Amino acid sequence: MHFPTVAGSNLERRSFTLPGDLEGEKNLVILAFWRNHQTLVDTWMPLARRLQARHSDLVAYELPVIESRGRLSQWFIDSGMRSGIPDRTIREHTITLYIDKVEFLASLGIEDDSTIHTLLIDRAGGILWRSSGSLDPAKEEALSDFLEPCPTAA
Repeated sequence: MHFPTVAGSNLERRSFTLPGDLEGEKNLVILAFWRNHQTLVDTWMPLARRLQARHSDLVAYELPVIESRGRLSQWFIDSGMRSGIPDRTIREHTITLYIDKVEFLASLGIEDDSTIHTLLIDRAGGILWRSSGSLDPAKEEALSDFLEPCPTAA
């Protein structure tokens, strides 16, 4: 399964075509589908920052996925998010996708949008690791182990 090709803009108004424009060799993307998902996204962000500090090839992104709508609605939503995020680095790594949500979910094998989904993808869009819901110790350990496998005994 691959991350589909989609277009969006970050909160600094830079256009992206994903997954090709993602900056890391590995990219931790957190897909949020509803406004109340922000609290779930926030559980992942401290880990994302720690992992980025340890892995120079890893970049984390938040991707709000919103059903396609008119330009005025998009401007209003993006402006609201932009004004609520004072940190420029976070705005640069928040890419809003206004797309056909049903098609997008199906392409990723996501059955519903009731919770967030966290994916580790490579630059070509290959899905290397995935999880859903808020971060918990088991998910943190699984992702950390994936990124830093234990050395094998000689």
